[in-house]
Amino acid sequence: MTSTQASSVSVKADAAAAAFSHKLAGVADSVEAFLADRLGPEVQPGEIARPARLMEAMRHAVLGGGKRLRPFLAVETARMLGGSEAGALAAGSGIELVHCYSLVHDDMPAMDDDDMRRGKPTVHKAYDEATAILVGDALQTLAFEILADSTWQPDAAIRADLVLGLARASGLGGMVGGQLLDLGAEGRFGAVSLDVDDTLQLQAMKTGAILAFSVEAGAIVGGATKDERAALLRYGLALGQAFQIADDILDREASPEAMGKATGKDKDAGKATLVDRLGLDGARAECDRLVGLCEEAVSRWGERAQTLREAARFTVARKT
Repeated sequence: MTSTQASSVSVKADAAAAAFSHKLAGVADSVEAFLADRLGPEVQPGEIARPARLMEAMRHAVLGGGKRLRPFLAVETARMLGGSEAGALAAGSGIELVHCYSLVHDDMPAMDDDDMRRGKPTVHKAYDEATAILVGDALQTLAFEILADSTWQPDAAIRADLVLGLARASGLGGMVGGQLLDLGAEGRFGAVSLDVDDTLQLQAMKTGAILAFSVEAGAIVGGATKDERAALLRYGLALGQAFQIADDILDREASPEAMGKATGKDKDAGKATLVDRLGLDGARAECDRLVGLCEEAVSRWGERAQTLREAARFTVARKT
């Protein structure tokens, strides 16, 4: 390849990255508006009251930060399949609330004990621990309320599928179970030694399950066939694994200012990561392999899957 050709390829890559970032930001703005409406002070049908302190702390936890990658995956998957973008936005926003709840609880002293999140004080620091616990509880239940609301998805079977999927991805066999395994990997419950397979299982539960379901939620809203859902699940699982490895690399290499939170804590806490098992170069190579799996999983959709392919590349190339 000549220098001119290489320059042309680089320009095209930069343009594609800029277009993807613009699209990601557009969905993030829509999610922000949707969630801001759900977290307003107005009492909703079936509610008795909305305590002001709780609502303020919930908005602190949710609004004004985050890439909103999970709802983006739901929206773009549904869009690729010709499904309802409004329905996918609501489903993705519900998933985002579960993600935010997990961050609130994960930041608390009994878990990771972090003071900063997304460049501002964590909820238990800005308010107090009891309020932070209740914020997480309220965000989780609001997530399921949104998924079960016929306003956003009139088809009862689709609503049930979304609620069941999110419950499984976020519960004892998914995110919550993975969090417990993560605490165990620190030696909190006795000595433990995790090999690569153990670490992959932990991360597939803690981080990967919700990311994979974000893709599956878009498939559900988009009316995907059984075979299509299986292919998109393969994409989502590989993406979730790549996301966690990239996160572990950033924890080693990125600055706290860039990340908006403390870095280097995973190594200090003895957490199980593939960076420890494979080294930085090995971890990067594994990320590249997983991106290849993502691209293969959505190959049947051709150009329609371009945004999902770019999402996989973004996941491993991001700097925050």
